[in-house]
Amino acid sequence: MRLRTLPLSTAGVLLGILLSVADWHVDLWTAILIVLTTVCLQILSNLSNELGDVLRGTDTEARQGPEYGLNSGAMTVLGMKRLIGLFVGLCVGFGTVMTWRAFGTLWELTPILVLMLGAGAIAAAMKYTLGPNPYGYRAKGDFYVFIFFGLVSVLGACFVCTRGQGLHWKLLLPASAVGFFSVGVLNVNNIRDMKTDAATRVTVAMKLGVQRARIYQTALIGLGWACMTAYCLLCWPSVWHWLWVLTLPLYIKHLHMVWTRTDRALDPALPLLVISTFLLCLLMGVGFCLYLI
Repeated sequence: MRLRTLPLSTAGVLLGILLSVADWHVDLWTAILIVLTTVCLQILSNLSNELGDVLRGTDTEARQGPEYGLNSGAMTVLGMKRLIGLFVGLCVGFGTVMTWRAFGTLWELTPILVLMLGAGAIAAAMKYTLGPNPYGYRAKGDFYVFIFFGLVSVLGACFVCTRGQGLHWKLLLPASAVGFFSVGVLNVNNIRDMKTDAATRVTVAMKLGVQRARIYQTALIGLGWACMTAYCLLCWPSVWHWLWVLTLPLYIKHLHMVWTRTDRALDPALPLLVISTFLLCLLMGVGFCLYLI
């Protein structure tokens, strides 16, 4: 299930929930259901990604990342398909209950749109490497990660928590920041696996080459921090709003690893960026809530 990536999926929704708490009354069970739905979507994406990579021959013994269930022989393809089916059901179940809890009905336009967005998220999670034309094999993963891990994650959580009343244009800034950091996680993964991916897929990192992929990674981190800074400057100034700046050393360490390591040695940079993004979102959200106390 790749548990080390789960903090990334919860980072965006956690930030959206906490920013909503800062301005609105948020139902606790709605917030819990948002997190559960998101975690199940992330696991579904991870399982589908593994199955797709194995079926297409991308994951072999030469893979630079950690060993997973299928390529280690711990699971069968049939067992993985059953597990994917289970998590599709969990996504549908938690997402439906979440929508009903938030809006009190499933039969009005707004909750129907939320359910449709959820269906799109399930499809996107599965089609990264699965299906006849997976977008992850055509260098389109960065775009989808930005949309679903960034914009949909933060804005979607705010929308559900506030029943559509808490959205404003400024939220595009933190949502975009989370999107940039999330694309950064994917980019590090693709830089690490460039040699083994070359025979079966095309990624943005492969198109750029190692050196320019590192520049791209630096730009993603810089854009994320610029968006977060702009959002705080646009809001009423408070020292509490800047708690997230405490994560700066982690991002500096991450970029140092990106510029000095390759192949398997680069792998620790991936969970470091995941944890850094989770802590940044947590600290920003908590800081905005503490400002009200």
